[in-house]
Amino acid sequence: MKTVCTQSFQETQKLGKELVKNLTPGQIICLSGELGTGKTTFVQGLLKGLKVKGPYTSPTFLIMKKYESKVKSPKSKVIYHIDAYRVKEKDILNLGWEEIITQPDNLIVVEWAKRIKKIIPKNAKWINFSWEGEKKRKIVFN
Repeated sequence: MKTVCTQSFQETQKLGKELVKNLTPGQIICLSGELGTGKTTFVQGLLKGLKVKGPYTSPTFLIMKKYESKVKSPKSKVIYHIDAYRVKEKDILNLGWEEIITQPDNLIVVEWAKRIKKIIPKNAKWINFSWEGEKKRKIVFN
């Protein structure tokens, strides 16, 4: 388990960008934490690190966004950014979840993942975001 504290959205984005070095194709990254703790900001940094063309906005009302990575290495080629804030497991299953998680080149990032925990594979990586003060965020990698 690793814990990092950030003091600004730039630091949180940078942390997301740095995570790219440790990604493997087929990985599922689950983000949890209260509203405003930096989950979407972190994903924006991750997408920048994967050289995905922006804009990077939260898929809160779309539920899922699909991006193509421009990184020329054995990293994931397709990135799915899912926001489970307003949905249940069956809604995600109806979007093709079972197929998405079995594709070896996909990277799946799920915000509000605890809301669909029943369908998250056991090998998923969890990152928890919390407030440590007015501007300080604590980010715990499990």
